[in-house]
Amino acid sequence: MKRAPGKAPEFGFTLIELLTALGIFLLISGAAFTLLSSSQQRYRTESQVLNSFQEARLGLDQIVRDVDDSGFPPPTFNDGTGAGAVQFATSPFAWSVPSGYPGASCQIGTAGGGTCSTATAADTAPGDFDLIIETNPNIQDPGSQVQWIRYQLIGTTLMRGVANKVVGDDPDADTSAAGVPFVQNVVNKVCPPQIANCQTAYPGLFPGGNPVPIFAYICDNPPVPQSPPPPTIVCRSASPVINSPANIREVTITLIVAAPLPDATTGQPRLVQLLGRGRRINPNL
Repeated sequence: MKRAPGKAPEFGFTLIELLTALGIFLLISGAAFTLLSSSQQRYRTESQVLNSFQEARLGLDQIVRDVDDSGFPPPTFNDGTGAGAVQFATSPFAWSVPSGYPGASCQIGTAGGGTCSTATAADTAPGDFDLIIETNPNIQDPGSQVQWIRYQLIGTTLMRGVANKVVGDDPDADTSAAGVPFVQNVVNKVCPPQIANCQTAYPGLFPGGNPVPIFAYICDNPPVPQSPPPPTIVCRSASPVINSPANIREVTITLIVAAPLPDATTGQPRLVQLLGRGRRINPNL
């Protein structure tokens, strides 16, 4: 009889080889998960920037439409009765000298200046961050009437309030009570003092570290109907006739909106700036 041939010796991995392979696997896995986590953070940041931009874009378009329609319908819609006063616009923008509306003509100011108000001397409307429009946006509806539409920055939220015009009421009080959040994370006013890296990340957005007005006003000059239309100037003239709410022809809108989260790589705030201009197409009242 022949003996069965013996089995060849079998060799396995040593402990050192196993530990080395495990270490390499862990390094590759860690790098992959780190890259995946970074990609997810960047995706969330970019998604929030896009959402903020879309929200601000929609808000800006609505403001422009409201400014375009300001002062409509004109007083020619007046039927001579008290009820007719809510069917036409007293002024394209609902401001007057305090107290009471409508009242004496006022002067528009920027950077906290001007004499226009709607309720008390402490009221700074119209201003850099506060706008009250008088118009009928639903003229196709036979039962509609003129409304007061207000845009007011409170903290980092641009509020929008809509109230039906009521003869003898104050537009300031009526629209303040009706205000609802319209655009979130608007940092035109609070970015310089509250976000330390704002100017570092976007040095051109906040010249001198100052707040950026949301609303700026362009007035007719001279303030009389002409054909072709008269030229326009920035509403900073000393003339109370030119520099009055009834004479505003255009409103320039600047929205600076921050994403909720900073950039995942640099830690800097992510901001978007949107510019728009509404031009009143209705005649001076």
